[in-house]
Amino acid sequence: MSKSSGVHVPPYRAVTKHDMFPSATLDEAARFDFITHMNKFLASSLGAGNKIAYEARVLPAFRKEHGRDPKDRFEIRHAMNRDPFHQLWSASKRNTMEMRQQNGRAIALRQLDELDARANALNAGKATLQLDPTVEVPRYQSAVDIHCMPGCYHGEERPGDVSAGANYDSGLFATTAGALGGLSDGGGQAVVQWLRANYPNWKPRRVLDIGCTIGHNVVPLALAYPEAEFIAIDTAAASLRYGHARAQALGAMNITFIQHNGEDLSRWGDGCFDWVQTTMFLHELSGKALPQIIREGFRVLAPHGLMLHVEQPQYTLDMPLYEQFIRDWDAFNNNEPFWSAMHGMDLKQQMVSAGFAPEELFVAAVKAVADRTIFPEAATDETEDHGRAAAWHAYGAWKGGEPK
Repeated sequence: MSKSSGVHVPPYRAVTKHDMFPSATLDEAARFDFITHMNKFLASSLGAGNKIAYEARVLPAFRKEHGRDPKDRFEIRHAMNRDPFHQLWSASKRNTMEMRQQNGRAIALRQLDELDARANALNAGKATLQLDPTVEVPRYQSAVDIHCMPGCYHGEERPGDVSAGANYDSGLFATTAGALGGLSDGGGQAVVQWLRANYPNWKPRRVLDIGCTIGHNVVPLALAYPEAEFIAIDTAAASLRYGHARAQALGAMNITFIQHNGEDLSRWGDGCFDWVQTTMFLHELSGKALPQIIREGFRVLAPHGLMLHVEQPQYTLDMPLYEQFIRDWDAFNNNEPFWSAMHGMDLKQQMVSAGFAPEELFVAAVKAVADRTIFPEAATDETEDHGRAAAWHAYGAWKGGEPK
């Protein structure tokens, strides 16, 4: 196991190579290894310098100029953006993400004929993949390349290809330094672990996963509940093609991937799902789309059904302003335009406005699950990526109360 700044980092060769996963040459894997180490270095050794810069230079200068402390995370951001150290750290972090996207895209395009052929073989004639060319990608998804990914989740090098999904899948391991495990599915694994620990006898029959992209987080759920029917929706056909093939390769045959916008679930009747789920999706929604999706999710949720939204923690009144600022980095530097507003809103109130009673709500802590024999870091490392670790809050509710 290699090291970076005294921290164990799994090499790219530890990634799980399912039948749809793009193969990497030694040079391409080495580039991902460099990016992984750089991400760890930026999060640990170099990242600590941000707090030092703030307390030693930026905050005293702000107090001298304004005669007070910053009133919110935005004032801290404007002040920190003038600090040379933070400029270096932030530029390095942005450049690392761009390098990750360049390498992942090059890997996908180099073998696109083969990847498309594999996907076509796994997808052909399957009723579990339903694409609809009339579905429009909403502007809040199409107007920016989220995560600096060229073409975002829906981009195509040529009509009908899987380049976006292949790029996304190949590079997640490097972006997260292996913290999400060999399949980068630690979010879904965390939800399964939480449900088995807290509701071991619950047996959902029908599940809706909204904003599934390539299915990283829905596949572990489907494998954990093989008797349930899973519906995974997204507006990005390019990601769905790859995601369906990936799920088939991993044996998750009980998922139907459908090109559909979660803002309008009218194709499904009231109360027809036992579980409505999103994972790290709400922060990519506009201020108009988010409450609409929660309202629609409430409508299609059955009595005593579960709604669960896995996200990074919301910015609460007891969260220090500096921590809010550092968690906000993605909003202004990683093409996540709705990140700041979403984490600043009251998600519980959004769910109450959708129809849930306050006493039905809960917040659970879930942490990524990885194979500790391969990824000991996932068990022991508490280093956070500019304030964010592979641990989340699950904002949930049982409609009408928990199942009996």
